[in-house]
Amino acid sequence: ERIHGAGIDKLGVIHRGFSTYKKTGYRNNPQWQIPIDLKAEFPDLPVICDPSHIGGRRNLIFDICQTALDLQFNGLMVETHYDPDNAWSDAKQQITPETLVQYMIDLKIRNFKFNDEEIEVKMDSFRREIKAIDNQIIEMLGDRMKIADEIGKLKKKKNVAILQSNVWTKTMERMMEMGEENGLSEAFIEKMFKAIHQESIDHQKKMF
Repeated sequence: ERIHGAGIDKLGVIHRGFSTYKKTGYRNNPQWQIPIDLKAEFPDLPVICDPSHIGGRRNLIFDICQTALDLQFNGLMVETHYDPDNAWSDAKQQITPETLVQYMIDLKIRNFKFNDEEIEVKMDSFRREIKAIDNQIIEMLGDRMKIADEIGKLKKKKNVAILQSNVWTKTMERMMEMGEENGLSEAFIEKMFKAIHQESIDHQKKMF
């Protein structure tokens, strides 16, 4: 943004992932939704993925490369070294030139469309189902916040603190169990319910 403000408009972005206080399997958590949102807001901005710094380990490089291509990144920047184990920096994330060439052969560039009328009809049906479910989710979240408003009124009336840590902990434990039963990752359930919980707190704060 600062560079663009200085009059330089031939810009690109390198996605190297993000450091986080939580330990993950990556050196830098990719947080793919951030570059996806960036591409949506600036569709003409080239976005290059740096799988080496995201992964931090050479055995992760290929899968990160493929994910980036599947998400329509404009290119990849992969570190290579003729003797990776003895590289002076970032040795664990270096791959040999021969491995890099093999990756270039094995990586798949996906089509953006099915180019098959029968499959497109099926996809349209799936999208309609998803749209209907998404609408239900929004309506149910609205109903949930109405209940949060009523809870906020009662807490204000009785001078009770908004945050009830024991209730929140039990809710998260229950949702984690249900999420696992329904094939949902812990990371997704955590992000979703933390967001819902924050919205509920914001609603209750208005009641105060």
